[in-house]
Amino acid sequence: MRGRTSLIATMLNEAESIEAWMQGIEQQTVLPDEIVVVDGGSTDGTLAALNAWVAPVALRIISAPGASIARGRNIAISKAAGEIVVVTDAGTIAQPEWIEHLLAAFEDPRTDVAVGFFVPRTASRWDAALAATTLPDSAEFAGGRFLPSSRSLAFRRAWLELGLRYPEWLDYCEDVVFDLALRRAGANFRFVPEAVVEFRVRPTFAEFWKQYYRYARGDGKAGLFPLRHAVRYATYVGLVLVVLRGRRLELLVMGLAGLAYLRAPVRRLRRRQAGTDPRTIGLTALLRMWGDLAKMVGYPVGIAWRLRHFGLGGYAGGWKRISPTLEQSHPE
Repeated sequence: MRGRTSLIATMLNEAESIEAWMQGIEQQTVLPDEIVVVDGGSTDGTLAALNAWVAPVALRIISAPGASIARGRNIAISKAAGEIVVVTDAGTIAQPEWIEHLLAAFEDPRTDVAVGFFVPRTASRWDAALAATTLPDSAEFAGGRFLPSSRSLAFRRAWLELGLRYPEWLDYCEDVVFDLALRRAGANFRFVPEAVVEFRVRPTFAEFWKQYYRYARGDGKAGLFPLRHAVRYATYVGLVLVVLRGRRLELLVMGLAGLAYLRAPVRRLRRRQAGTDPRTIGLTALLRMWGDLAKMVGYPVGIAWRLRHFGLGGYAGGWKRISPTLEQSHPE
């Protein structure tokens, strides 16, 4: 059984997308019992648009200038009254049955966290290539074992009584750390691929670089995925060495490895019927490398931050500082 439902979201300068976000909520087949929105200090009219919104349910708007995403979510959670908390981001458009599908998962009392999905809105070759580079299809998560974005998520409020909150010491990757803390505490995740929100990918190389630089910096700050990042560095160092040596066999092997590296994005392009012409594939390859370079620049910046704040011991346990006293227990 499920009880009352609260939908929470954070906003910051979302004037271009706020109307579509609100319309997506209005068109839900099942509405939440309340909506709690925290604005982090918008200066572009976002707050005015929210205040003018005739929402379909009770709406609470909280102005918190300077609040990070994590801080904003924690404020919203503290003000929400629902037994089920549904989380999404600004800039998304919820498909009509999004909340309905998420809440249906809680009819099973074993479900603690309902994990929705998110898909890109593609209107150009750029959109298709970047989406294929960065966003897996739901079918790629056959076992449902992935760390969900808080674009599309719901969880039982009972877990908050254990001290679980979004980590306010992180500016990015806060949702990944929140997921890890839930798993560490024993929460049962249920993947609900039908619960979908849509969003737009970054529109330029500069915006994409900034996004992935910040993601990797967040990984470094939280001590996340060190092996994954080490493999990336080793791969590109190996690539440079092979090119410098100029041996044909090594270049051939590296070329084949590069094709294998592009296999997943190309398959996504085909599944999404986004086109597999040479220009789209070439742009996909370029974006793949561009994102990798952004990560390789951002990750050591995050590591340096972590060492300054947590010391050498922070490497292994940095992300767990979300709730240092959390025990392995399950709420009743």
